[in-house]
This record gives sequence, C-alpha cells and structure tokens, in this order.
Amino acid sequence: MTTPDRMHDLCRYIETHAHEPLTLRALSRQAHLSPFHLQRSFKAVVGVTPKQYAEACRMKSLKQKLRGGGTVTEAVYDAGFGSGSRVYERVDTRLGMTPRQYRKGGAGVEISYASSPTPLGTMMIAATDRGLCSLHFGESEAELRARLAKEYPAAKLSPMPPERKSQFAEWIRALSQYLKGSTTALDLPLDVRGTAFQMKVWNYLQRIPYGEVQSYSEVAAGIGRPRAVRAVGSACARNEVALVIPCHRVIRGDGGLGGYRWGLHRKRALIERERAVRAGAD
Repeated sequence: MTTPDRMHDLCRYIETHAHEPLTLRALSRQAHLSPFHLQRSFKAVVGVTPKQYAEACRMKSLKQKLRGGGTVTEAVYDAGFGSGSRVYERVDTRLGMTPRQYRKGGAGVEISYASSPTPLGTMMIAATDRGLCSLHFGESEAELRARLAKEYPAAKLSPMPPERKSQFAEWIRALSQYLKGSTTALDLPLDVRGTAFQMKVWNYLQRIPYGEVQSYSEVAAGIGRPRAVRAVGSACARNEVALVIPCHRVIRGDGGLGGYRWGLHRKRALIERERAVRAGAD
C-alpha cells in the first residue's frame, strides 16, 4: 500500500472514530508508522495534521448535532470534544462564534465591515475579532451589505469602528497591492467556518502557486479524493473569502473557467493578471 493510500485510509478511520480520544501514538499504531513519520506523511498528503483533521471532523459532527436539537452540552460531548472548556477554547476558531451563538445564527457575534473600490468592482471585507470571515466583490456597498446580513442573519453587523481602522486599512492595502500585482502573497488572519472536507479543499487551494491553475479533478486528486470532483466544486462555491482562499485558480479540465460566485469576468481577470505578473517576474 502506498503512503497516500495509507493516509487516506487513516482519514476514513479518523472520520469514523472522531468522537473517541485519538492520540498520535494510537493513530501511528493504526497506520503502522512511527509517530514522527505519521505526522510528516499525513500533513504532506492531507494538508493538515492528524489532530487538526480529527478536530475538523468533530466540528462537522458538532454542527450537525447543534442543528438537530438537544442540549449544547450533549452536542459537545457527543461530538467527542471531551469537555465544555475544550470546545469553547477551540471551537470558536472554526465557528467564528460559540456553539450557542452558532445555533442562533450568530446572535451576539460582532462583525465589522468596510468596503473599497477595486479594479474588480466594490470589495467588502468583514471580520470578527479573530480575522476575516468574509471577502466579497459586487456592484455596490448596499448589495454587499445585504449579502453579509444574509450570511450572518443574527450577528451584530456594524461599519468598521475607529479602534479597528488601522487594522482594516492594513488589510485593504494588502489586498489592493495584491490585485495590482505589486505582491503575490496574502497572509491575512482568517475566521472561516466549514466542514472537514471544505477545510481540506480550502487549505489545498492556498497552496496552489500564484499564477498557476488546477482543474477540479486535479484538486480532488490532490486532497486524496479523486472521485469527489463535484464536491470540490461545491467547496469552491461555498468559499466566503475571495483571494485569500484562491478558488479562482481552479478551472475545468477542458480549460474552461468553470464557475465563480463573483462572476466569470472577475475570475478571468484574476487569472490573467497573475499569469502576466508571473511571466514578468520570470
């Protein structure tokens, strides 16, 4: 059995046993590898550590249980988090909110937003106190504000407050430089929600080199799920943070652009700009 096949089998094992304590040593026995080689091989194939993958699986289970009724405490323990304190320490980095707030559609969560004109139209960024949770393009600030409200129906949305002005200005400046081709990398904090599969796809997309594209089938193969081509397309469509998670770098196998939630003209412009900048650098 090849190492990728062994890691993919281990993924299935983690998904099935995520509600149980899964130590690196126990997983290494399951994979018949030393803990060191398991950690290195798993991250190389999957893109995240075994611990991160297990917590993403628990997160998916927690979301399902929170939506399905029952108490928050029951959902936390049934998902395999082990204690209430652990889930509140870790889960909010994936939900962008506490479990109770997530169940209520973001009630009590404060999200600040700001917009800026760009060559691709109006850009709006929104963030919790942990990082960007939304980056959209549109025709107007009003349109983008309405979209943000639909995305977080119960959250408290407000324009960028004075105390965060410098932070937002820094992020917008970095994004503007990226769109102009002055920089080819974006290192901005993210606060995104997703299933274990979506997080795997999004992590992989961030590793596609600037100026390059891959097909949906290549991405599916890259994450070890070669038959999940449609699911990869769905994960790209569910991406709420354009540019930073570069779903524009994924196209159809025949060379067609495929889909892009912010318009194919923007996807084409981004790909052409990146290729031109890369060609100039070469």
